[in-house]
Amino acid sequence: MFVSLTIVRYRKLFIPFALLAMAIHRLPLLMQKGCTFYKLLGSGKNGTFDLQPDWQQWGVLACWESREDFEAFYNHSFIANWWKVLGNEGYTVLCQPLQSHGKWDGKEPFGKPDQQNYTGPVAVLTRATIRISRLRNFWSHVDEVASIMSSAQGYITSFGVGEAPFYRQATFSLWESIDDVKNFAYKSSEHAEVIKLTRSENWYSEELFARFRPIASFGSLDGKDPLTNFLNK
Repeated sequence: MFVSLTIVRYRKLFIPFALLAMAIHRLPLLMQKGCTFYKLLGSGKNGTFDLQPDWQQWGVLACWESREDFEAFYNHSFIANWWKVLGNEGYTVLCQPLQSHGKWDGKEPFGKPDQQNYTGPVAVLTRATIRISRLRNFWSHVDEVASIMSSAQGYITSFGVGEAPFYRQATFSLWESIDDVKNFAYKSSEHAEVIKLTRSENWYSEELFARFRPIASFGSLDGKDPLTNFLNK
């Protein structure tokens, strides 16, 4: 299995087309050969969960049966051509699952991989549906955790994405190693405390945590490919 995340920045003039894409790109993805799961995503402004949407930046996460299926989509599909015409800049990370726990809309889109001995750069997806009654608890801790993450050892970059405002949120982050991810998640006292709160206060009605091995990256955001120094091109 291969998993792709594409982040596209639209020209300001074409923001209405970005909104339109959230509706009309569903059918092409549903019919795309080899695509077993997909999510059309909005973006926050600060690279993590964010109450303020970035109307120019949007994303698509998809699972593929083979790399050939992904490349056919990336190079020749209706959606890829849409991005080329209307987009200002785009960035794609292609990965393979290392570990995955939890569900997304009742599914396990990445299967149940459990590769323990991987070394190298890693991508992390944290996704949750937040209970309406716990929204205030969740959002009151977001800025603190985002600040800790962006200054953590081994942090490369992150993208805040979501299927719906406020309550269906995800962060896709890139790190130099799994050890760096573990140190941030469990050795940072502030972040560890937030993890405890999510359990004790039952913040989420559904959640998923997954790690991936990045195998390729394409394009740029803000003129840069964050993985340039970490992947063999």
